[in-house]
Amino acid sequence: MEHTTEYKDLVNPEQDFLPGISIDCVIFGFHENQLKVLLIKFANTEIYSLPGGFIYKEESLDEAASRILDHRTGIEDTYLEQFYVFGNPNRVNPEEHRLIMQKNGLDLPNGHFLLNRHITVGYYALVDFTKIQPHSHLNLEEGGWFDIYDLPETIAFDHREILLKALDSLRLFLDHKLSVFNLMPETFTMGELQSLYETILNKKLLRANFQRKMLSLGILERLDKKWGGGAHKAPYLYRFDSQKAEASKFANQFEE
Repeated sequence: MEHTTEYKDLVNPEQDFLPGISIDCVIFGFHENQLKVLLIKFANTEIYSLPGGFIYKEESLDEAASRILDHRTGIEDTYLEQFYVFGNPNRVNPEEHRLIMQKNGLDLPNGHFLLNRHITVGYYALVDFTKIQPHSHLNLEEGGWFDIYDLPETIAFDHREILLKALDSLRLFLDHKLSVFNLMPETFTMGELQSLYETILNKKLLRANFQRKMLSLGILERLDKKWGGGAHKAPYLYRFDSQKAEASKFANQFEE
């Protein structure tokens, strides 16, 4: 299906969308000991939002989530996890939506589908920050990365709530799904992995306990040491082994 490039195309009420349901995506990245989230800024405003969109009648939810993520950010073929459904009847303020569109030359008439109630399905994506250069196919938007603990003041609709729920879900399944390794480069030190866990959990972890726990899972392949100083100080490099992870089928809880 051809991508749209203008807001006027996106809001065409004759598009073949499923009524009353949308998808919003929370994209996490990790860089310089910060857990980052990708937000979209609406043109001619200081209002940010999560990248989201609507579902064509012939699509599955997962297909729609992948298409929306590509269309709104340029991110393709990445890990996506459905984590929650948001159904508060007041979750979207129609006047806020109308204002955003007016700032971009579009007056939405009363009864337009964008002003109606929508239930939204939340997905989160985990990406290697160093490999992502986000861009939108909509030429009136721009994307940017923000520290999860230092977000913009104005975030549209209930998207701050969705974002924080995604973070809660990421924390809850940190050791069960192993999806967190999508945030890491191909090779990493144990210290770098611990820094990621500490940033997500927003707390310090005991080094010895963390290393013992990670090694006990049997999902890491140890490589050569990371040279850069004295030989006795050089840490080992590790790589996540997806085949070992699949074979292990572990269900251990993280313990400090």
